[in-house]
Amino acid sequence: MEKSKFRMPTAYTILFLLIVLVAVATWLIPAGAYDYVDGVPQTGTYHPVAATPQGLGGVLKAAFLGFYDAVDVCVFILMVGGFLGVVMKTGAIDAGVSNVIRLLGGREVWLIPILMLFFGLGGTTYGMWEETMAFYPLLIPVFLAAGYDAVVGISVILLGAGAGVIASTVNPFATGIAAGFAGVSLGEGILLRMIQWVVFEGAAIWYVMAYARRVKRNPSRSVVGVGAGKLHVSAEETTPLTTRRKIILAVFAAIFLVMIYGVIPFDEMGLPLPALGWWFPELSALFLVGGIVVGLIDGLGEAELTETFVAGCADMLGVAFIIGISRGITVLMNDGNITDTVLHWGEEALAGAGPVSFVLLVYLIYLPLAVLIPSSSGLATLSVPIMAPLAKFAGVGGDLVVTAFQSASGLVNIITPTAAVVMGALALGHVPYDRWVKFVWKLILYFLLLTLVFLAAGVVLG
Repeated sequence: MEKSKFRMPTAYTILFLLIVLVAVATWLIPAGAYDYVDGVPQTGTYHPVAATPQGLGGVLKAAFLGFYDAVDVCVFILMVGGFLGVVMKTGAIDAGVSNVIRLLGGREVWLIPILMLFFGLGGTTYGMWEETMAFYPLLIPVFLAAGYDAVVGISVILLGAGAGVIASTVNPFATGIAAGFAGVSLGEGILLRMIQWVVFEGAAIWYVMAYARRVKRNPSRSVVGVGAGKLHVSAEETTPLTTRRKIILAVFAAIFLVMIYGVIPFDEMGLPLPALGWWFPELSALFLVGGIVVGLIDGLGEAELTETFVAGCADMLGVAFIIGISRGITVLMNDGNITDTVLHWGEEALAGAGPVSFVLLVYLIYLPLAVLIPSSSGLATLSVPIMAPLAKFAGVGGDLVVTAFQSASGLVNIITPTAAVVMGALALGHVPYDRWVKFVWKLILYFLLLTLVFLAAGVVLG
Protein backbone atom coordinates (compact mmCIF):
# COMPACT_ATOMS: atom_id res chain seq x y z
CA MET A 1 0.00 0.00 0.00
CA GLU A 2 1.45 3.33 -1.05
CA LYS A 3 2.04 5.77 1.78
CA SER A 4 0.22 9.04 1.49
CA LYS A 5 2.51 11.95 0.76
CA PHE A 6 2.47 15.08 2.87
CA ARG A 7 0.52 17.90 1.25
CA MET A 8 1.41 21.49 2.07
CA PRO A 9 -1.55 23.30 3.66
CA THR A 10 -3.20 26.05 1.65
CA ALA A 11 -2.24 29.69 2.15
CA TYR A 12 -5.37 30.19 4.25
CA THR A 13 -4.38 27.44 6.67
CA ILE A 14 -0.77 28.65 6.91
CA LEU A 15 -1.91 32.17 7.76
CA PHE A 16 -4.49 30.95 10.27
CA LEU A 17 -1.82 28.85 12.02
CA LEU A 18 0.41 31.94 12.19
CA ILE A 19 -2.45 33.87 13.76
CA VAL A 20 -2.82 31.12 16.37
CA LEU A 21 0.95 31.22 17.08
CA VAL A 22 0.86 35.00 17.52
CA ALA A 23 -2.12 34.64 19.86
CA VAL A 24 -0.15 32.12 21.94
CA ALA A 25 2.80 34.56 21.95
CA THR A 26 0.61 37.24 23.53
CA TRP A 27 0.31 34.95 26.58
CA LEU A 28 4.07 34.32 26.77
CA ILE A 29 5.68 37.65 25.78
CA PRO A 30 5.41 40.45 28.37
CA ALA A 31 3.21 43.34 27.29
CA GLY A 32 4.96 46.67 26.95
CA ALA A 33 4.97 49.96 25.11
CA TYR A 34 7.07 52.99 24.25
CA ASP A 35 5.90 56.54 24.75
CA TYR A 36 4.90 57.99 21.39
CA VAL A 37 5.09 61.54 20.11
CA ASP A 38 3.18 62.12 16.87
CA GLY A 39 3.10 58.38 16.31
CA VAL A 40 6.87 57.97 16.77
CA PRO A 41 8.29 55.84 19.64
CA GLN A 42 10.80 57.59 21.89
CA THR A 43 14.11 55.94 22.81
CA GLY A 44 14.43 54.84 26.43
CA THR A 45 10.71 55.13 27.21
CA TYR A 46 9.79 51.44 27.05
CA HIS A 47 7.70 50.35 30.03
CA PRO A 48 5.49 47.41 30.96
CA VAL A 49 1.76 47.77 30.40
CA ALA A 50 -1.22 45.69 31.34
CA ALA A 51 -1.20 42.34 29.55
CA THR A 52 -3.91 41.83 26.94
CA PRO A 53 -3.50 38.18 25.91
CA GLN A 54 -5.54 37.21 22.89
CA GLY A 55 -7.83 34.23 23.21
CA LEU A 56 -10.14 32.37 20.88
CA GLY A 57 -12.18 35.49 20.21
CA GLY A 58 -9.09 37.42 19.19
CA VAL A 59 -7.99 34.63 16.87
CA LEU A 60 -11.38 34.44 15.20
CA LYS A 61 -11.65 38.22 14.80
CA ALA A 62 -8.05 38.80 13.66
CA ALA A 63 -8.65 37.91 10.00
CA PHE A 64 -11.73 40.14 9.83
CA LEU A 65 -9.99 43.06 11.54
CA GLY A 66 -7.09 42.57 9.14
CA PHE A 67 -9.52 42.64 6.24
CA TYR A 68 -10.96 45.94 7.50
CA ASP A 69 -7.42 47.28 7.87
CA ALA A 70 -6.51 46.23 4.31
CA VAL A 71 -9.85 46.97 2.66
CA ASP A 72 -8.28 49.53 0.29
CA VAL A 73 -5.86 46.93 -1.09
CA CYS A 74 -8.57 44.29 -1.27
CA VAL A 75 -10.98 46.50 -3.22
CA PHE A 76 -8.13 47.42 -5.59
CA ILE A 77 -7.48 43.71 -6.24
CA LEU A 78 -11.19 43.13 -6.95
CA MET A 79 -11.32 46.05 -9.40
CA VAL A 80 -8.23 44.74 -11.19
CA GLY A 81 -9.97 41.37 -11.45
CA GLY A 82 -13.08 42.95 -12.92
CA PHE A 83 -11.03 44.95 -15.43
CA LEU A 84 -9.04 41.89 -16.51
CA GLY A 85 -12.24 39.85 -16.75
CA VAL A 86 -13.66 42.31 -19.27
CA VAL A 87 -10.41 42.49 -21.25
CA MET A 88 -10.17 38.67 -21.37
CA LYS A 89 -13.77 38.50 -22.57
CA THR A 90 -12.85 40.58 -25.64
CA GLY A 91 -10.16 38.08 -26.68
CA ALA A 92 -7.59 40.88 -26.90
CA ILE A 93 -5.23 39.28 -24.36
CA ASP A 94 -5.33 35.89 -26.11
CA ALA A 95 -4.61 37.57 -29.44
CA GLY A 96 -1.86 39.74 -27.99
CA VAL A 97 -0.11 36.86 -26.19
CA SER A 98 -0.27 34.63 -29.27
CA ASN A 99 1.17 37.45 -31.37
CA VAL A 100 4.01 38.16 -28.89
CA ILE A 101 5.00 34.48 -28.70
CA ARG A 102 4.97 34.23 -32.50
CA LEU A 103 7.09 37.38 -32.92
CA LEU A 104 9.65 36.27 -30.33
CA GLY A 105 10.12 32.99 -32.16
CA GLY A 106 11.87 31.08 -29.38
CA ARG A 107 13.56 34.13 -27.81
CA GLU A 108 10.98 34.50 -25.04
CA VAL A 109 13.70 34.16 -22.40
CA TRP A 110 14.75 37.76 -23.11
CA LEU A 111 11.43 38.94 -21.74
CA ILE A 112 12.82 38.01 -18.32
CA PRO A 113 15.67 40.55 -18.02
CA ILE A 114 13.69 43.31 -19.77
CA LEU A 115 10.66 42.98 -17.49
CA MET A 116 12.72 42.38 -14.33
CA LEU A 117 14.69 45.58 -14.98
CA PHE A 118 11.40 47.44 -15.42
CA PHE A 119 10.02 46.14 -12.13
CA GLY A 120 13.40 46.57 -10.43
CA LEU A 121 13.53 50.24 -11.38
CA GLY A 122 10.04 50.68 -9.99
CA GLY A 123 11.04 48.91 -6.77
CA THR A 124 14.20 50.89 -6.13
CA THR A 125 12.78 54.32 -7.00
CA TYR A 126 9.28 54.39 -5.52
CA GLY A 127 8.87 51.06 -3.75
CA MET A 128 6.74 49.37 -6.42
CA TRP A 129 5.31 46.42 -4.49
CA GLU A 130 1.56 46.25 -3.78
CA GLU A 131 0.95 47.75 -7.23
CA THR A 132 2.60 44.71 -8.84
CA MET A 133 -0.50 42.66 -7.96
CA ALA A 134 -2.14 44.02 -11.12
CA PHE A 135 0.56 42.45 -13.33
CA TYR A 136 0.44 38.80 -12.24
CA PRO A 137 -2.77 37.84 -14.09
CA LEU A 138 -1.33 39.55 -17.17
CA LEU A 139 2.20 38.07 -17.28
CA ILE A 140 1.74 34.57 -15.85
CA PRO A 141 -0.22 33.45 -18.96
CA VAL A 142 2.50 34.89 -21.21
CA PHE A 143 5.20 32.75 -19.62
CA LEU A 144 2.96 29.69 -19.49
CA ALA A 145 2.26 30.08 -23.19
CA ALA A 146 6.00 30.37 -23.83
CA GLY A 147 6.57 26.94 -22.29
CA TYR A 148 7.70 27.95 -18.81
CA ASP A 149 5.92 27.40 -15.51
CA ALA A 150 3.96 29.76 -13.26
CA VAL A 151 6.99 30.21 -10.99
CA VAL A 152 8.85 31.99 -13.81
CA GLY A 153 5.97 34.42 -14.33
CA ILE A 154 5.71 35.12 -10.60
CA SER A 155 9.49 35.49 -10.21
CA VAL A 156 9.84 38.03 -13.01
CA ILE A 157 7.53 40.37 -11.10
CA LEU A 158 8.14 39.41 -7.47
CA LEU A 159 11.92 39.06 -7.62
CA GLY A 160 12.36 41.87 -10.14
CA ALA A 161 10.51 44.38 -7.94
CA GLY A 162 11.74 42.66 -4.76
CA ALA A 163 15.42 43.09 -5.60
CA GLY A 164 14.70 46.75 -6.29
CA VAL A 165 12.90 47.21 -2.97
CA ILE A 166 15.75 45.51 -1.07
CA ALA A 167 18.19 48.04 -2.54
CA SER A 168 15.84 51.03 -2.44
CA THR A 169 17.75 54.10 -3.58
CA VAL A 170 15.16 56.89 -3.32
CA ASN A 171 12.07 54.90 -2.32
CA PRO A 172 10.11 57.48 -0.29
CA PHE A 173 7.94 54.85 1.42
CA ALA A 174 10.89 52.98 2.95
CA THR A 175 14.17 54.84 2.51
CA GLY A 176 12.57 58.29 2.76
CA ILE A 177 10.64 57.59 5.95
CA ALA A 178 13.56 55.76 7.56
CA ALA A 179 16.06 58.49 6.58
CA GLY A 180 13.81 61.12 8.14
CA PHE A 181 13.66 59.27 11.44
CA ALA A 182 17.41 58.58 11.30
CA GLY A 183 18.14 62.28 10.83
CA VAL A 184 19.98 61.83 7.50
CA SER A 185 19.22 62.98 3.97
CA LEU A 186 17.89 60.66 1.29
CA GLY A 187 21.18 61.06 -0.57
CA GLU A 188 23.38 59.76 2.25
CA GLY A 189 24.38 56.18 1.51
CA ILE A 190 22.83 56.28 -1.96
CA LEU A 191 26.06 55.21 -3.71
CA LEU A 192 26.20 52.01 -1.63
CA ARG A 193 22.53 51.34 -2.35
CA MET A 194 22.97 51.93 -6.10
CA ILE A 195 25.82 49.40 -6.22
CA GLN A 196 23.70 47.04 -4.14
CA TRP A 197 20.81 47.40 -6.60
CA VAL A 198 22.99 46.60 -9.62
CA VAL A 199 24.41 43.50 -7.91
CA PHE A 200 21.09 42.26 -6.52
CA GLU A 201 19.05 42.88 -9.66
CA GLY A 202 21.73 41.17 -11.74
CA ALA A 203 21.76 38.18 -9.38
CA ALA A 204 17.95 37.91 -9.49
CA ILE A 205 17.87 38.06 -13.30
CA TRP A 206 20.60 35.43 -13.59
CA TYR A 207 18.78 33.19 -11.09
CA VAL A 208 15.41 33.37 -12.85
CA MET A 209 16.88 32.99 -16.36
CA ALA A 210 18.89 29.93 -15.29
CA TYR A 211 15.77 28.31 -13.82
CA ALA A 212 13.67 29.23 -16.88
CA ARG A 213 16.20 27.64 -19.24
CA ARG A 214 16.25 24.45 -17.14
CA VAL A 215 12.46 24.22 -17.24
CA LYS A 216 12.36 24.89 -20.97
CA ARG A 217 14.92 22.13 -21.67
CA ASN A 218 13.45 19.65 -19.20
CA PRO A 219 9.91 20.39 -17.94
CA SER A 220 10.28 17.74 -15.22
CA ARG A 221 12.71 20.09 -13.42
CA SER A 222 9.91 22.56 -12.73
CA VAL A 223 9.13 22.85 -9.00
CA VAL A 224 5.40 22.89 -9.81
CA GLY A 225 5.04 21.39 -13.29
CA VAL A 226 4.81 23.24 -16.61
CA GLY A 227 1.37 24.68 -17.21
CA ALA A 228 0.41 24.30 -13.55
CA GLY A 229 -2.42 26.62 -12.62
CA LYS A 230 -5.60 27.78 -14.28
CA LEU A 231 -4.15 30.78 -16.08
CA HIS A 232 -3.02 29.40 -19.40
CA VAL A 233 -2.89 30.57 -23.00
CA SER A 234 -1.61 28.14 -25.57
CA ALA A 235 1.10 29.34 -27.92
CA GLU A 236 -0.72 27.51 -30.69
CA GLU A 237 -3.92 29.50 -30.26
CA THR A 238 -4.43 31.83 -33.22
CA THR A 239 -6.95 34.38 -32.02
CA PRO A 240 -6.87 37.10 -34.71
CA LEU A 241 -5.45 40.47 -33.65
CA THR A 242 -8.12 42.69 -35.18
CA THR A 243 -8.10 46.49 -35.22
CA ARG A 244 -10.63 46.57 -32.39
CA ARG A 245 -8.45 44.29 -30.26
CA LYS A 246 -5.41 46.45 -30.99
CA ILE A 247 -7.34 49.47 -29.69
CA ILE A 248 -8.34 47.52 -26.58
CA LEU A 249 -4.71 46.51 -25.98
CA ALA A 250 -3.66 50.16 -26.34
CA VAL A 251 -6.26 51.18 -23.73
CA PHE A 252 -5.12 48.24 -21.58
CA ALA A 253 -1.49 49.42 -21.69
CA ALA A 254 -2.53 53.04 -21.08
CA ILE A 255 -4.37 52.05 -17.88
CA PHE A 256 -1.23 50.44 -16.44
CA LEU A 257 0.96 53.38 -17.47
CA VAL A 258 -1.45 55.82 -15.81
CA MET A 259 -1.42 53.65 -12.69
CA ILE A 260 2.38 53.74 -12.51
CA TYR A 261 2.52 57.51 -13.10
CA GLY A 262 -0.24 58.16 -10.57
CA VAL A 263 1.55 56.53 -7.63
CA ILE A 264 5.08 57.91 -8.20
CA PRO A 265 5.74 60.76 -5.72
CA PHE A 266 7.70 62.97 -8.11
CA ASP A 267 7.69 65.87 -5.64
CA GLU A 268 9.29 63.80 -2.87
CA MET A 269 11.87 62.50 -5.35
CA GLY A 270 12.79 66.05 -6.37
CA LEU A 271 11.65 65.59 -9.98
CA PRO A 272 9.97 68.45 -11.90
CA LEU A 273 6.85 66.49 -12.80
CA PRO A 274 3.35 66.96 -11.34
CA ALA A 275 2.62 64.30 -8.71
CA LEU A 276 -0.94 62.99 -8.70
CA GLY A 277 -0.64 61.45 -5.24
CA TRP A 278 -2.88 58.53 -6.13
CA TRP A 279 -3.27 55.44 -3.99
CA PHE A 280 -5.67 52.53 -3.82
CA PRO A 281 -9.01 54.43 -3.95
CA GLU A 282 -7.94 56.31 -7.09
CA LEU A 283 -6.38 53.19 -8.62
CA SER A 284 -9.55 51.20 -7.97
CA ALA A 285 -11.57 53.87 -9.77
CA LEU A 286 -9.07 53.82 -12.65
CA PHE A 287 -9.53 50.09 -13.25
CA LEU A 288 -13.31 50.36 -12.89
CA VAL A 289 -13.42 53.06 -15.56
CA GLY A 290 -10.94 51.08 -17.67
CA GLY A 291 -13.19 48.02 -17.58
CA ILE A 292 -16.20 50.06 -18.68
CA VAL A 293 -14.28 51.72 -21.53
CA VAL A 294 -12.94 48.38 -22.81
CA GLY A 295 -16.40 46.84 -22.64
CA LEU A 296 -17.93 49.69 -24.62
CA ILE A 297 -15.19 49.49 -27.27
CA ASP A 298 -15.94 45.76 -27.67
CA GLY A 299 -19.66 46.46 -27.97
CA LEU A 300 -20.70 44.59 -24.82
CA GLY A 301 -24.22 45.28 -23.61
CA GLU A 302 -24.89 46.71 -20.15
CA ALA A 303 -25.94 43.36 -18.67
CA GLU A 304 -23.07 41.40 -20.24
CA LEU A 305 -20.50 44.02 -19.23
CA THR A 306 -21.74 44.08 -15.64
CA GLU A 307 -21.83 40.28 -15.33
CA THR A 308 -18.34 39.95 -16.84
CA PHE A 309 -16.87 42.59 -14.53
CA VAL A 310 -18.43 41.01 -11.44
CA ALA A 311 -17.23 37.54 -12.52
CA GLY A 312 -13.70 38.96 -12.87
CA CYS A 313 -13.95 40.39 -9.35
CA ALA A 314 -15.04 36.98 -8.07
CA ASP A 315 -11.91 35.37 -9.56
CA MET A 316 -9.82 37.64 -7.31
CA LEU A 317 -11.87 37.14 -4.14
CA GLY A 318 -9.55 34.44 -2.79
CA VAL A 319 -6.53 36.73 -3.23
CA ALA A 320 -8.35 39.54 -1.41
CA PHE A 321 -9.12 37.20 1.48
CA ILE A 322 -5.46 36.18 1.73
CA ILE A 323 -4.36 39.82 1.89
CA GLY A 324 -6.85 40.55 4.65
CA ILE A 325 -5.91 37.48 6.69
CA SER A 326 -2.19 38.25 6.46
CA ARG A 327 -2.82 41.79 7.74
CA GLY A 328 -4.65 40.26 10.72
CA ILE A 329 -1.34 38.98 12.15
CA THR A 330 -0.05 42.52 12.72
CA VAL A 331 -3.42 43.57 14.13
CA LEU A 332 -3.29 40.73 16.66
CA MET A 333 0.26 41.63 17.76
CA ASN A 334 -0.76 45.22 18.35
CA ASP A 335 -3.88 44.20 20.24
CA GLY A 336 -1.74 41.92 22.42
CA ASN A 337 0.73 44.78 23.16
CA ILE A 338 3.76 42.69 22.22
CA THR A 339 5.03 44.60 19.15
CA ASP A 340 6.96 47.14 21.25
CA THR A 341 8.30 44.39 23.52
CA VAL A 342 9.86 42.58 20.57
CA LEU A 343 11.36 45.88 19.45
CA HIS A 344 12.69 46.53 22.97
CA TRP A 345 14.45 43.15 22.99
CA GLY A 346 16.24 44.23 19.83
CA GLU A 347 17.23 47.49 21.51
CA GLU A 348 18.75 45.62 24.44
CA ALA A 349 20.62 43.18 22.17
CA LEU A 350 22.42 46.06 20.45
CA ALA A 351 23.75 47.71 23.60
CA GLY A 352 27.56 47.91 23.71
CA ALA A 353 28.25 46.45 20.23
CA GLY A 354 31.15 47.73 18.09
CA PRO A 355 30.52 49.46 14.71
CA VAL A 356 30.67 46.38 12.42
CA SER A 357 28.97 44.11 14.96
CA PHE A 358 26.30 46.76 15.56
CA VAL A 359 25.26 47.20 11.92
CA LEU A 360 25.26 43.45 11.27
CA LEU A 361 23.17 42.86 14.40
CA VAL A 362 20.74 45.60 13.33
CA TYR A 363 20.26 43.79 10.03
CA LEU A 364 19.79 40.39 11.69
CA ILE A 365 17.33 41.82 14.23
CA TYR A 366 15.34 43.44 11.45
CA LEU A 367 14.80 40.07 9.75
CA PRO A 368 12.35 38.69 12.37
CA LEU A 369 10.88 42.15 12.92
CA ALA A 370 10.04 42.33 9.21
CA VAL A 371 8.23 38.99 9.43
CA LEU A 372 6.03 40.33 12.22
CA ILE A 373 5.64 43.82 10.67
CA PRO A 374 5.67 43.34 6.87
CA SER A 375 4.80 47.00 6.14
CA SER A 376 8.08 48.79 5.38
CA SER A 377 6.72 52.22 6.28
CA GLY A 378 5.19 50.85 9.48
CA LEU A 379 8.40 49.09 10.46
CA ALA A 380 10.43 52.23 9.75
CA THR A 381 8.13 54.36 11.89
CA LEU A 382 8.24 51.90 14.79
CA SER A 383 11.91 50.98 14.82
CA VAL A 384 14.24 53.53 13.22
CA PRO A 385 13.65 56.15 15.95
CA ILE A 386 14.94 53.49 18.38
CA MET A 387 17.83 52.16 16.26
CA ALA A 388 19.25 55.49 14.98
CA PRO A 389 20.21 56.97 18.40
CA LEU A 390 21.85 53.66 19.37
CA ALA A 391 23.87 53.79 16.12
CA LYS A 392 25.44 57.11 17.19
CA PHE A 393 26.78 55.54 20.38
CA ALA A 394 28.24 52.68 18.31
CA GLY A 395 29.87 55.06 15.85
CA VAL A 396 27.66 54.01 12.96
CA GLY A 397 26.06 56.47 10.53
CA GLY A 398 22.30 56.71 10.31
CA ASP A 399 22.48 55.93 6.59
CA LEU A 400 23.73 52.40 7.38
CA VAL A 401 20.82 51.87 9.77
CA VAL A 402 18.52 52.86 6.88
CA THR A 403 20.28 50.43 4.52
CA ALA A 404 20.14 47.60 7.08
CA PHE A 405 16.45 48.24 7.71
CA GLN A 406 15.35 48.33 4.07
CA SER A 407 17.56 45.39 3.08
CA ALA A 408 16.06 43.18 5.78
CA SER A 409 12.50 44.35 5.17
CA GLY A 410 12.81 43.84 1.42
CA LEU A 411 14.44 40.43 1.76
CA VAL A 412 11.85 39.05 4.15
CA ASN A 413 8.96 40.36 2.08
CA ILE A 414 9.79 38.12 -0.90
CA ILE A 415 9.42 34.92 1.12
CA THR A 416 7.43 35.45 4.33
CA PRO A 417 3.84 34.15 4.43
CA THR A 418 2.90 37.30 6.36
CA ALA A 419 3.53 39.38 3.20
CA ALA A 420 0.25 39.90 1.38
CA VAL A 421 1.95 40.35 -2.01
CA VAL A 422 3.78 37.00 -1.76
CA MET A 423 0.70 35.03 -0.77
CA GLY A 424 -1.51 36.88 -3.24
CA ALA A 425 0.92 36.28 -6.12
CA LEU A 426 1.20 32.57 -5.30
CA ALA A 427 -2.58 32.31 -5.13
CA LEU A 428 -2.90 33.92 -8.57
CA GLY A 429 -0.34 31.51 -10.03
CA HIS A 430 -1.75 28.52 -8.11
CA VAL A 431 1.73 27.81 -6.72
CA PRO A 432 1.87 26.19 -3.25
CA TYR A 433 3.91 28.13 -0.70
CA ASP A 434 6.35 25.27 -0.10
CA ARG A 435 7.11 25.13 -3.85
CA TRP A 436 7.98 28.83 -3.79
CA VAL A 437 10.30 28.32 -0.82
CA LYS A 438 11.97 25.41 -2.59
CA PHE A 439 12.59 27.61 -5.61
CA VAL A 440 13.74 30.83 -3.94
CA TRP A 441 15.68 29.80 -0.81
CA LYS A 442 19.10 29.81 -2.48
CA LEU A 443 18.61 33.34 -3.83
CA ILE A 444 17.47 34.46 -0.37
CA LEU A 445 20.71 33.06 1.07
CA TYR A 446 22.76 34.85 -1.61
CA PHE A 447 21.02 38.13 -0.83
CA LEU A 448 21.52 37.70 2.91
CA LEU A 449 25.25 37.03 2.62
CA LEU A 450 25.76 39.82 0.08
CA THR A 451 23.97 42.29 2.37
CA LEU A 452 26.24 41.40 5.29
CA VAL A 453 29.25 42.10 3.05
CA PHE A 454 27.80 45.42 1.84
CA LEU A 455 26.99 46.58 5.38
CA ALA A 456 30.42 45.62 6.73
CA ALA A 457 32.07 47.39 3.79
CA GLY A 458 29.93 50.45 4.46
CA VAL A 459 31.25 50.64 8.05
CA VAL A 460 34.87 50.08 7.04
CA LEU A 461 34.87 52.49 4.10
CA GLY A 462 32.70 55.05 5.87
